[in-house]
Amino acid sequence: MSTTFAHPDVETLDRAALEALQERKLRALGERLAHHSEWVEHFASFGMKPNDLRDRASLRHVPTLEKSVLRARYPFPFLTVPMDEVARFCATSGTTGLPVMFGYTQRDVKTLMAYQMSRLLCAAGVERGERVYQGYGYGLWVGGVVMDWGLLAYGCTNFGIGPGRADAVVQWLRDHQYTACTMSPLWLMTLVNAAKSQGIDPKRDWRLRLGLFGGQSVSAAFRTELEAEMPDGFMAQNIYGSTESGGPNHAISCRHSHDADQMHLINEDTILTEILNPETLEPVSPGETGEIVFTTLEREASPVVRWRTRDLVKLAEDPYGCGCGRRAFPLIGRIIGRTDDMLKVRGSMLFPSQIEDCIASLSSTVNEAWQIYVDREDKVLEELIVAVERRNDASQSADGIRDGLERSIRARLGIRVNVEVHPEGSLPRYEAKATRVLVRKLAGV
Repeated sequence: MSTTFAHPDVETLDRAALEALQERKLRALGERLAHHSEWVEHFASFGMKPNDLRDRASLRHVPTLEKSVLRARYPFPFLTVPMDEVARFCATSGTTGLPVMFGYTQRDVKTLMAYQMSRLLCAAGVERGERVYQGYGYGLWVGGVVMDWGLLAYGCTNFGIGPGRADAVVQWLRDHQYTACTMSPLWLMTLVNAAKSQGIDPKRDWRLRLGLFGGQSVSAAFRTELEAEMPDGFMAQNIYGSTESGGPNHAISCRHSHDADQMHLINEDTILTEILNPETLEPVSPGETGEIVFTTLEREASPVVRWRTRDLVKLAEDPYGCGCGRRAFPLIGRIIGRTDDMLKVRGSMLFPSQIEDCIASLSSTVNEAWQIYVDREDKVLEELIVAVERRNDASQSADGIRDGLERSIRARLGIRVNVEVHPEGSLPRYEAKATRVLVRKLAGV
C-alpha cells in the first residue's frame, strides 16, 4: 500500500527534526502566554514563568493541568484572546460538573483545524470529493462541528446529519450512496440493526468503504464484527481527540496500522504529546501503558499546557516503525480506559474495556448493549454485575450465556462476577459516548 501525505514536508520528517520543530513552537507558545495574566499567575504558582518553556526538558518541570484548575477560573478559563475575537465555543460534556468552555478564533477554525483535520482524514484513507455521512453530535459538543470544518477544508461532500433519525439514515445510506462515515461505532451498529429491520442489507445495499469511529473506545472484536456487516473491503479506522485538544484531531489509525489496532499521534507538530506513568508522571517505555498528556502548540483562543486527559493507552512496541512512512509520529494502541473509570474488585484492577473484550468473544450476545452495575461511587467493590443481551436468533440459552461469560471473565481477568442476561432490546443504546458503569443498590447491600 502506497502512502498519500496531506503535508509531506512535515509527515516525512524524522523524529529528531520533528522534536526540533516542537521546541521552536514551544518557545513561541511560552512567549505568547507571557502576555496573559492568567497564564502568568498559573506558572507563578509553581515558581516558573511562561518564558521558561524553552524545550521538552523544561516542559517536564511544568505541573500537569487538571480540570479543577480550569473550573476554578470559570467561565472562560485561560482565554488568550479578547472575547470579540472568539468565533466559536465548544464545551466539555460536563458529566462531573459544569462544562468547561474552550474558544476558537478565526485562525483556529480556518487554518489550524483545517490543517489538522485534513491530515487526519488523509491518513485514514478519506478521498477528496467523497460523500460522507457525518454522524457526530452537534451543539456545544466538539465532535460534529470540528468534523464539518475538516471535511469542508479537505474537499468532501458532507451530509452533516449527526446521530439520530435512524429510520431515515439507513435509507439515505442506500439512496445517497455515501462512501465514508464518521460517528460512534455503537451508532453504526444500531443503524445496521435498524436497516435489517427494514429489509435493507448494509453489505449489499450500502456503498460505505471507510468509517472513522471515535467518542467511544471499543474492542478489536467489536470492530471486526462491525466491518463484517459492511460492504466487502470496508475499513473501520479508530480516531481519538478531545475538546481540550480542539476536537477529533489527535490520533488516527492508517491503512498500515489498522490491523495492529494502533493509531498515529498524527498532529505531533501542533499537539505535543507525552505518554506518562499516571502515578509517577515519568515517560513510559515502548510497550508500556501510560496516560496521554498533551500541550497545544498553536491553538490561539484556548491553549492548554500539559493537559492531563486521564486516558490510558499502550505505547507501541515499535512506535516509529509503521509501514506508512510516518517515522516521527508515534503509534499508540486504542484507548484502554480512563484512570477514573478503573474499578477495583476485591483488590484486582479492572477496566470496562476488558469486560467488553469478553462479551465480544460470545456470538450469542448483542455486543453494543451491555452494562456494569456497581454499588459504590468510589468503585472499590466486592460485588460486580455485568448485564448483557441475548440475541433473538441465538442458539445458546440465557443460562448458557450467563455461565459462559462468567467463566470467560474469571479465566481472563481473575475475578468472579455475576452476569444478568436480558432479552435483545432491553438495555440502553447510545448515539455517542456510552455510559457503561452505573451505580445502583445491589441486592443484600
